[in-house]
Amino acid sequence: MIWETVDGWIAGLEGWLFQHAVLPVVYAAGLGGYAEDAFTGTEWLVVGLVQMAVMALVLAPLERWRPVEPISDRAAIRTDMLYTAIHRLGVFRLAMFFTLTPLIDSIEGALHLAGWQRVNVEDWWPGVTSVPLVSFLIYLLLFDLLDYWYHRLSHTVRWWWCLHALHHSQRQMTIWSDSRNHLLDGMLRSTVFALVALAIGVEPSQYLLLVALSQLMESLQHGNLRLHFGWLGERLLVSPRFHRTHHAIGIGHEAAGQVGRLGGCNYGVLFPWWDMLFGTARFSSGFAATGIRDQLAPPHGRGRDYGRGLLRQQWYGIKRLLHRA
Repeated sequence: MIWETVDGWIAGLEGWLFQHAVLPVVYAAGLGGYAEDAFTGTEWLVVGLVQMAVMALVLAPLERWRPVEPISDRAAIRTDMLYTAIHRLGVFRLAMFFTLTPLIDSIEGALHLAGWQRVNVEDWWPGVTSVPLVSFLIYLLLFDLLDYWYHRLSHTVRWWWCLHALHHSQRQMTIWSDSRNHLLDGMLRSTVFALVALAIGVEPSQYLLLVALSQLMESLQHGNLRLHFGWLGERLLVSPRFHRTHHAIGIGHEAAGQVGRLGGCNYGVLFPWWDMLFGTARFSSGFAATGIRDQLAPPHGRGRDYGRGLLRQQWYGIKRLLHRA
């Protein structure tokens, strides 16, 4: 009953925003042919608004209740909040829609002409995997495994790390830090996940829910929050402590015991099982300082500047990419 009420509120908000805010802009821009796609974009907008409300009303008080460290750089956190608004409220996804949709449509068309059919999870075991909850859980596991390897590669391939390093350069992690990413890395990730979703036949509504659930969990994991799930819980679900170790200076971005060599640990997004399976899990009892070693002042680091503000951070990421440094 409660869920139906909440679902009704969300649907009502979605309809109102589409009718009074999104649709007028679409027609004013001469994009009436994209009205149906704009409705899907409104779904992302509403889900993003709900996420940010949960972050502000639930996760932020948790941070104030049990912080790992006092906040000293509020300007950096405001920049992270801007990243969050761009990624969660559909601004980035709207831009990606006009960039990727023609590409994905052409790929799908070419594959159909070649006789290729989607590998729909619902068809794997008729009567079982066709149950919505079962197929959703399978999709959740598949995308989490994909996320593990995507994340791990971003720590081991030099040019990729040049972009992903921006995410690790936040020295004061909070619930807003998850979306602090280079836009080029975001474009690459969106392309990879969109193509995989296309290949395995994920329904748009299921994909939206998968992304929203993962994003909220990742916000919690990045929190300035002295929280863990106990010995067993830490091995079932990625906790703020487990993920903070991934961001720890000299641990989360370097191969074990090899200063300067790319690597790390705790790449899992939702489940630590993949780290345990592939030998990259590191369970810690403490809450280490976060950042990248070369941010430290000499002699411990190079005093490297990763930029203040979104535009400078994006530009510095491109410079690192061009120089592979």
